[in-house]
Amino acid sequence: MKVVIAGAGEVGTHLARMLSNEDHDIVLMDDSPEKLAVISGEVDLMTVTGSAHSFQDLKQTGLSSANLFIAVTPFEERNVLACAMASYLGVSRTIARINNSEYLVPRYKEKLNNMGINELIYPESLVSKEIVASVKQTGTRQMIEFSNGKLILLGIKVRENAPILEKKFEQLAKENEHILVVAINREGRTIIPNGSDCIKDGDIVFFVTTRSEQQRVFDLTAKKTFEVRNIMFMGGSRIAQKSLEKMGDQFNIKVIEEKLEKCEQIAEKFKNVLVINGDCRNLKLLKDEGLEKMDAIVATTGNSETNILGCHLAKTMGVRRTVAEVENLAFMGLAENMNIGSIVNKKLIAASYIYRFTLNAAISKVKCLTASDAEVFEFIAKADTKITQKPVRELGFPEEAKIGGIIRGNDGYIADGDTWIREGDRVVVFTLPSGIKKLEKFFK
Repeated sequence: MKVVIAGAGEVGTHLARMLSNEDHDIVLMDDSPEKLAVISGEVDLMTVTGSAHSFQDLKQTGLSSANLFIAVTPFEERNVLACAMASYLGVSRTIARINNSEYLVPRYKEKLNNMGINELIYPESLVSKEIVASVKQTGTRQMIEFSNGKLILLGIKVRENAPILEKKFEQLAKENEHILVVAINREGRTIIPNGSDCIKDGDIVFFVTTRSEQQRVFDLTAKKTFEVRNIMFMGGSRIAQKSLEKMGDQFNIKVIEEKLEKCEQIAEKFKNVLVINGDCRNLKLLKDEGLEKMDAIVATTGNSETNILGCHLAKTMGVRRTVAEVENLAFMGLAENMNIGSIVNKKLIAASYIYRFTLNAAISKVKCLTASDAEVFEFIAKADTKITQKPVRELGFPEEAKIGGIIRGNDGYIADGDTWIREGDRVVVFTLPSGIKKLEKFFK
């Protein structure tokens, strides 16, 4: 597949790295030759220096023969215009990054589609959904719902007091038929486990289960859930504000923001939120505002170091739930080793969302697993595809991947070797990057 990406920022370059591993023909365009020089030294791709809203420059990328055009510059109006122009020049499909939720209103979205903008991606909204889910679902590092919760993924850090520790997975499967371990992050390395593997102290373990068996997973991992009522946001960024919108009125929320103008905007927009004008690096201010009494801290300052340290401080002061926005990929491992709680990363979430459009299979969801390089896909099984021809144990499925479960009608089921996938089933699959291309032959 030929893919043209406009915008060599963090989302664009991360996406280019992901796609280059899959033997796609990648063209990356930006008006900064310096940015392009950095990425071209690391990734096998073609670069074009030029403007995303210039017909002449767009033509240089070979758009007329491209399958996909992705506009992820920092400017939404440029992205929307670039997609319309790319569609006119003959590209098969376009995706535009936006910063305005108005574009997602169905009647406006339809108009944009008529202009040649096929898909819209709003990274701040995607991240805010992750933050709200992390705050509400205590006991986990990450929770993902499939088909409105018919199957769920729970990412949990397992400690030495967990009953599940050192137990072989084949034994775990016999005792818990509705729970399956699909991935483990151990010391920065992601493992797709088999029956002879077991969980060790400090592992981040990804379980697939049903809603009714969720508490059983918490019991096995010795996690106690609790109700979150009092939340402090460190930073009033756009991501923080989108999160506040999604949280509604059920929480007592404080926002600490350094810029007075932004404080006034948040106070005007969210009447139920207490806004404090101050520096969230000021320990005395945090203590005065009741940091120790908070059930959850969400650090979204736009500075990864500040967010990591803020959550680390909160943990040392007894706050049970912390969520940090960490945009610097180099700090992801550090953040995990500091045990700061849940981590969200805008470019990873956005890139995963876009990535599904590059695969030749029917996919309804793609997610990047936090603190690992694994991805989780929700495929839709089509008639006469390889995945529907034999039971799971006879499929010859890639060893880098694992089927977690299926959703059939209104019910979710954990997969085992005897599971036979049917047309129309939604299949939840976990895979390392090296297994992604191998999956296509089973689903296309």
